[in-house]
Amino acid sequence: MNLVLHVWRQKGPNEPGKMEQYEAKNVSPDQSFLEMLDEVNEQLIKAGQDPIVFDHDCREGICGMCSQVINGIPHGGQERTTVCQLHMRNFKDGDTIYIEPWRAKAFPIIRDLVVDRTALDRISEAGGYTSAHTGGVADGNAILVPKPAADYAMDAAECIGCGACVAACPNGSAMLYTSAKVAQLAELPQGKAEAAERVCNMLDALQENGFGNCSNHYECQAACPKGISVKFIARLNREYQKALFK
Repeated sequence: MNLVLHVWRQKGPNEPGKMEQYEAKNVSPDQSFLEMLDEVNEQLIKAGQDPIVFDHDCREGICGMCSQVINGIPHGGQERTTVCQLHMRNFKDGDTIYIEPWRAKAFPIIRDLVVDRTALDRISEAGGYTSAHTGGVADGNAILVPKPAADYAMDAAECIGCGACVAACPNGSAMLYTSAKVAQLAELPQGKAEAAERVCNMLDALQENGFGNCSNHYECQAACPKGISVKFIARLNREYQKALFK
């Protein structure tokens, strides 16, 4: 099939950007979206033009680096699917596709479709860990964790930190990402000792790095490629209230 692509091109963070049109010809429905972009880039390079710059790593839907807004929806809108796992069979011959980078104050554009997402890392650095000594591998089994608590923590730990929640949110909020990190550790025995300090530090980092506030639009959950639930935002709010009480 043949497609028309409108791609955001921007040479640098301080340069003006614009949408440019390209043609993707003889696209196989079995290709992934990134493989389609690879072929477009091959043609651009042969023509002596700059290839489209985009981010990727695992191409298995587990790293979250393939951050692109496709037709106005982060990761393309297919449920629980990253861009690298989005296949061209979801499009039709003759379709026009618009491809843009994440749009958020906290994610400055580096070039074309690549944004700087280190603001998420700074939130995790502020408290997304436990410093409690847990011993060796065998010692981990000495602390009993109820099955419901383990399942809850694993659901939160599924977050891959791609930033789709931020790109989808009209406020550019990272509350879903932050809440997943807070809820995961708050539910487990090893994370309870630092729970109050953790939630306060991570929320401070969220504000300091330019993210907006949550206003319950639920776009974050809809766009999340791992289906992280907004129930974790409710848990984050409870943990924060408990921390203020202490």
